[in-house]
Amino acid sequence: MKPIYSSAKEAVEQIQDGATIMVGGFGLVGIPEQLILALVDKGITNLTVISNNCGVDEWGLGLLLKNKQIKKMIGSYVGENKEFERQVLSGEIEVELTPQGTLAEKMRAGGAGIPAFFTPAGVGTTVAEGKEIREFDGKEHVLEHALRADFALVRAHKADKMGNLIYNKTAQNFNPLAAAAGKITIAEVEEIVEIGDINPNHVQTPSIYVQGLLQADQEKRIERLTTRTV
Repeated sequence: MKPIYSSAKEAVEQIQDGATIMVGGFGLVGIPEQLILALVDKGITNLTVISNNCGVDEWGLGLLLKNKQIKKMIGSYVGENKEFERQVLSGEIEVELTPQGTLAEKMRAGGAGIPAFFTPAGVGTTVAEGKEIREFDGKEHVLEHALRADFALVRAHKADKMGNLIYNKTAQNFNPLAAAAGKITIAEVEEIVEIGDINPNHVQTPSIYVQGLLQADQEKRIERLTTRTV
């Protein structure tokens, strides 16, 4: 049985200034909303955040960004976040932009215990500057190192009390990768069920990767609302 926190505040109690956190989600899909809000309220600073993007201006990781709680961001794009763009251009935040597939593999490798790998993505660009280049089958590849984090914060659809997780549809994006790559993984979930209520064949993150659970609702905001007249 894994600890089931009574509140998001309790769930993030062990996260302190200067921590490296890996956060699941893509845009606003599958993000651990309540855990992020708890970090905002806690006011911790100098965070290094590893995530595909940094939310939007008024939601998700964008709230941490707005409060200047993030020291360094490792991700694949700036996204729909004007404040992130402003901080990048003004030099107020350190940013390590990584090709999206490379970022996913760096996270996956971290969870699998693989320290580094070669990829052709980024060769000949600023992404490869200062990195080892090696040729395979007549093509140049750049050496990329795996990513690990002190804490991983993920959002799942369902968990049992052992910590086995199932994700909902597109929330499978970066969440399973992040869950495996955190030294301590905290899963924010919609529903917690009894042990045995989840078919083992349906488990997407085994309980061995999860150290704590929080049952919490989501607002599930839309990143960009698109409408059309009929």
